[in-house]
Amino acid sequence: MENQKAIFAAGCFWGVEANFRKIKGVKSTRVGYIGGDFSNPTYRDVCSHKTGHAEALEVTYDPNQVTYDELLDVFWSIHDPTTLNRQGPDVGTQYRSAIFYIDEEQKDIAMRSKEILEESKRFVDPIVTQILPASEFWEAEEYHQQYVEKRNKH
Repeated sequence: MENQKAIFAAGCFWGVEANFRKIKGVKSTRVGYIGGDFSNPTYRDVCSHKTGHAEALEVTYDPNQVTYDELLDVFWSIHDPTTLNRQGPDVGTQYRSAIFYIDEEQKDIAMRSKEILEESKRFVDPIVTQILPASEFWEAEEYHQQYVEKRNKH
């Protein structure tokens, strides 16, 4: 099977990317913006709260080494999917919790994963994570790519 892509939004994309880069089978990552109605947005545009984009991570992975289900397990574990437009100190629609599916199979797996999590009662509050079809993914500026790794090298 050839490499596949997955797109997740779970707050500030720096930390999301750092978590996914540790997973065996993840071949590459790109942080960027998705889900808005503005072409080729910049970080400044997204932070204006006028574009509708979420900070997101595009993961390229080898499905022979890690499954989409396993990636979803990481997604659910690294953020609070019950807070609307907020993760920790970061507040705004660009920090919303969302899964952007590439195809119907990903949609079905994501929906089932969310249902299982809701039924588990792991969270007291309702899960507000959106599950949406992937729109155009706009790569963020270079200084945002692998930000945590770059910062820790200094």
